[in-house]
Amino acid sequence: MKLPRTLALMSLFSLLFGFAQAEPIKVGAKAPVLAAVTDAGTNLDLGETYKNNNYTLVWFYPKALTGGCTKQGCSLRDAAADLKKHGVAVVGVSTDTVEKQKEFKDKNNFPFPLLADTEKKVVKAFGQSATLFASREAYLIDRTGKVVYYDKGQTDKQAEMVLAFLGSKKS
Repeated sequence: MKLPRTLALMSLFSLLFGFAQAEPIKVGAKAPVLAAVTDAGTNLDLGETYKNNNYTLVWFYPKALTGGCTKQGCSLRDAAADLKKHGVAVVGVSTDTVEKQKEFKDKNNFPFPLLADTEKKVVKAFGQSATLFASREAYLIDRTGKVVYYDKGQTDKQAEMVLAFLGSKKS
């Protein structure tokens, strides 16, 4: 009986320690440049996405098809036209499988790719520990690859926050 308790405590300690060490990329820093598999099973190169758009919003969410993550994605879906006017490409990232990402995208009619980061390369490159899941965060990256905006990730306010930031840049 002692072994399961010890393993549980070790797992909890690892989980807490991993989250404590996670350090998000700072505004002004260069964003990671790497490729990952999308919900369609194709590779998406983040570096090329940055270069080909005024901005790229990389939003991280813990789990596809869950309440908060769905609200976050639907916020961005509903504001897709406004984001596009600002030249923003949207890319979602979680550690879910390609199949789960496809189901999430199809169910919610998301007009943007979702990365299936099952190996946690993208989430780790963005400074997350990704012990179990991605943390809810959002990064706005300009075409030079520089992070210009960061937040801890909103649910139903995600698009509103990004658009407010973009609006403040015009004034």
